[in-house]
Amino acid sequence: MKKLLPLIIIIILTTIISCKNNSDNYEPVSSGNDPNFTIVAHEDSGFTATNRKVVVFGIPIYAYYEVEDSKLLHAANIMAQYLDNDENGVVDNSLLLTTLLNNDASLFMWKYESQINLNAQDLGADESIPVWHTNGQTGQFDAALEEVWHVITYSGYSDAYPEIFGENPGTALTNAMDIARGGNFTSIPENYPDNAWYTYDDETCDYKCMATEYIYWGMTSILGAQENRLNEISQEWDLNSKSLVKEKDTLLFSLLTDTKYKFPSITTSVKDTFDAPITTALPAATTPASTSNKFKSLEVNVANKSSR
Repeated sequence: MKKLLPLIIIIILTTIISCKNNSDNYEPVSSGNDPNFTIVAHEDSGFTATNRKVVVFGIPIYAYYEVEDSKLLHAANIMAQYLDNDENGVVDNSLLLTTLLNNDASLFMWKYESQINLNAQDLGADESIPVWHTNGQTGQFDAALEEVWHVITYSGYSDAYPEIFGENPGTALTNAMDIARGGNFTSIPENYPDNAWYTYDDETCDYKCMATEYIYWGMTSILGAQENRLNEISQEWDLNSKSLVKEKDTLLFSLLTDTKYKFPSITTSVKDTFDAPITTALPAATTPASTSNKFKSLEVNVANKSSR
């Protein structure tokens, strides 16, 4: 018995420590300090691995326990600025919002790559860089601008306007993309033509994924987010300013500045905080989304995000 006593003590101590560590995950969720968004606990199906969320115009942004509240709230602010660009508390494009809600659009934030296992667009906490907006848009890029935008286009614009922003061949968007890539390539060419200005070369990115990235590069360049990044992004995208997109990619510029689609147009949308209380009511009628979330087929290449 004396020989077993140390082992028993070790087992008891290990159990106590384990219970304490597990209980940490059930600490009360802080509501945060943002005047427009509240962090809440949740038990949403499919996202129970995360412990809290912020809802932006009906669109949930989930976070794993280890993700900082500040990063979660930052993503919410970016989402709100994209959807309500004039910051009057009302989503600029009601059809877009209805489509996003019908598609169960969502985003989740992770701290460790092993957590990239949920059926939604993802955003890494350490890739979200709020200080980029206050440091003269220099240093590590704020990937929240990209990943949040993917939610809006992939589950929103592409379905709201399928003949215009659909990601299959033959839409207005992909026709413009084919010109930007120097041809209609269903897979990555060995070498892009010399006249191409969109030369994304991620082998895991299929044609639809290429369209998702293309509209991201165009929109954020028009908004001014890429102006200081040409050296970082030139292997994928050459038109890093509004003037260059307008001059070179006239089809894409025309689409993204057409007021009927109500894309973001105010450069200040690329900043850190949303400056208006959300007062809008959600669309009255939305069709329940299918059980297969649209993001299931969207490939995310973590290794390449640092260049975006």
